[in-house]
Amino acid sequence: MPTPPWMWTRWPTMTWCSVMPAPEPRWTPTGNSGWPASPDCSETAIMTATDSRLLNFQAVEDTPLQTDPFSFMVAEDVIPAGELERVNADYPRIDIPANFNPEDLEFGPAFAQVLRELDSPEFEQLIERKFGVNLGRTVKTITVRKYSEMSDGNIHTDHWSKVITVLLYFNPEWHQEGGKLRLLRSKSDIEDYAAEVTPIGGTLLAFKRSGNSYHGYKRFDGERRMVQVNWVRSGPVARQAQRLARMGTHTGKRILRLAQGLRGAAK
Repeated sequence: MPTPPWMWTRWPTMTWCSVMPAPEPRWTPTGNSGWPASPDCSETAIMTATDSRLLNFQAVEDTPLQTDPFSFMVAEDVIPAGELERVNADYPRIDIPANFNPEDLEFGPAFAQVLRELDSPEFEQLIERKFGVNLGRTVKTITVRKYSEMSDGNIHTDHWSKVITVLLYFNPEWHQEGGKLRLLRSKSDIEDYAAEVTPIGGTLLAFKRSGNSYHGYKRFDGERRMVQVNWVRSGPVARQAQRLARMGTHTGKRILRLAQGLRGAAK
């Protein structure tokens, strides 16, 4: 049994380069451990670090923020076309439609690098600038998914405890009508949308959760690869509310699966 590449360690407290201010302590994958006690902040070192990055953060930086019907942005080519095949070759082996914590999965180095960069202080600061928010008191969560099922895609706003949601997609191509995430103007009409996001590899959607941040997609059953990053309010009330919301979501999906099974048996 190979050692899972996603292990967890604490970032030590240290002096940070001006382009990468010292992060709050958080859990991060092995490979980012062992930061130098005195980082090399020379221009050459900074340029080398930027050149070695896999994700195209500049594409996110250059994408304008939309505010109708809520704050969101859709950036393309965040995973460069030349890197997508390599990243997908290292994508976790998942065979059920569920969200997984990275530490529960096995995957190769290219995918591990994507996760490290999404968990980096630089990416968090980019999201803060883009949406004009302070994420310093939030908790970051990262989950991985490979399959969508027919009970997915229901219209919702996300739980109130979420501040920002980021979705990064990995499918090399997409020809289906279903599975395209729609950013909606209402909670009841999947056709009343301001934007439609095809889950093609390298596309990144980010939005600020609000009382009207409705989104959903037409039913799709099949492979729909994505990584989801959330910045979530901390505190016992928020945590308890999140647990109750997850229980309600799981119960609702079980009921929907049962209803779909009964309809199929009746045909």
